[in-house]
Amino acid sequence: MVQKHSVAGYENFVSFMKDFQSNGQMVNILFSGAKLENGVSWCSDCVEAAPFIEAALATAPAESHFIHVDVGDRPTWKDMNNPFRKNSDTHLSVIPTLIRWKNPQRLEGEQCCKADLLEMFFADED
Repeated sequence: MVQKHSVAGYENFVSFMKDFQSNGQMVNILFSGAKLENGVSWCSDCVEAAPFIEAALATAPAESHFIHVDVGDRPTWKDMNNPFRKNSDTHLSVIPTLIRWKNPQRLEGEQCCKADLLEMFFADED
């Protein structure tokens, strides 16, 4: 079963990844907007993509990791100096963004609502 992790904010993300041990297993990371008090993200694109991502996650190798990263509230994300935008490992320009950690695989924005792309993303072990 895929091991799921959740992290909120840039500093927590950096700290988490510094200490994270994947033991050679695939690491997929989803970056999305923070959830509001009602439990729903302020990012409508993230809300739209969530069920597609969750469904496709079932195709991921059992021995893999899925890390959900909350990039912050809307003003934090919209700041062009947001560290998630500047970090060379994440280099985000849109949310939701799904990446394979330290690999080129990446889906951005509406690509995260395409079941076929998501299944290929999670099934691809290269």
